[in-house]
Amino acid sequence: MTKKINFLNLGKHPITNNFLKLKNPKKEFFYNLQLIFNSETKLVSLKKFVSPKRMFNDKYAHRASASKTMCLAYSKLAKSIKKKYKPKSILEIGSNDGVFIRHFMKINKVGVEPCKNLARITNKMRIKTYDEFWTMKLSKKIVKQNKFFDVIYSANTISHIHNLYEAFKAVNNTLNDDGIFILEDPSLAEVLKNRSYDQFYDEHAYVFSITALKNITKKVGLQIFNIEKLKTHGGSNRVYFKKCSNTKIKILNNVSKHLKKEKKIGIHKIEVYKKFSKNVRRSKRKLVEIFKKLKKRGEPIIGYGATYKSSTVLNYCGLNHKFIDYFLDTTPTKVGKFTPGTHIPILKYNGIPDNICFAFLGAWNFKEEIFKKEKEFIKRGGKFISHVPYPKIL
Repeated sequence: MTKKINFLNLGKHPITNNFLKLKNPKKEFFYNLQLIFNSETKLVSLKKFVSPKRMFNDKYAHRASASKTMCLAYSKLAKSIKKKYKPKSILEIGSNDGVFIRHFMKINKVGVEPCKNLARITNKMRIKTYDEFWTMKLSKKIVKQNKFFDVIYSANTISHIHNLYEAFKAVNNTLNDDGIFILEDPSLAEVLKNRSYDQFYDEHAYVFSITALKNITKKVGLQIFNIEKLKTHGGSNRVYFKKCSNTKIKILNNVSKHLKKEKKIGIHKIEVYKKFSKNVRRSKRKLVEIFKKLKKRGEPIIGYGATYKSSTVLNYCGLNHKFIDYFLDTTPTKVGKFTPGTHIPILKYNGIPDNICFAFLGAWNFKEEIFKKEKEFIKRGGKFISHVPYPKIL
């Protein structure tokens, strides 16, 4: 018997992408961010999903190309795909501003991006982009107009789609019989290890384990044949799928190794998630304590990177403009606005001011890149506040 078990309630949260023009808006949408574990599929998900149209629209702020780290990662992957698989056609689900698919200009390429402001960017780049949500209906439309694809790629998008079975069925429907599907998403095992509860927010309907992906995709005719561990987004998995009917591609040994590792961690047991929940509550208390001590000393504190993930931390811990003076960010669509829910001003990044000694590391998953960039801040005694894997001053 399938059981959906509640294990963590993170309270009321806003839409993470809804950066505000006014500090105190008359209306702001909030939802209850609660997590559940499915005992049959081993999926971890939000208990209640937010309407996709609220999240993915013409005002979507995230630009994948804003990060040098991600630009290099996508470039490297594109070269690897070209060399190893030599595709004649590629489809990207969640093509954002074209940071990945732009590397395939010489072959048949198609993007899927429901945020119309982003789809306009890639269409101007002469990359045919459908500004629709990924469904079986859209899959059939794409196949009719473009035929089947040798490679389908999707990074940090499938976990946003509420109807997972339909999403994977649509992939199977669009893929050539000997084609491959590559999925990238945050790793549930890494989330548990790092206590990175900020991976859960409105867009992340699911955070995947390899175990759950295997259980779901086998029902729609897809099979995992390779897995690569990535450092991106605080620890992700790049998972390679083939059609179950494809016997040419062999399943690598690392698949069974990943599954055994997850079993050892206890990814299939509710007790693991209850322990995670306890650790998250402890993390909240410690982080708030750090901020209160610094503010009591009269220290100005800023935020570094107004990320979607940081929205979860700020709203769960009640860290508003009384604790953080402002955020610095490089994304033009965020600058001059206020953080959702907590209403902290976002200023354009021009270096960390000399009077600032403490900065909350909102973009902690780019820590290495940030520490290299902020050598002067660190040299003069500046400190970053991080909540991963546990709250501390770095």
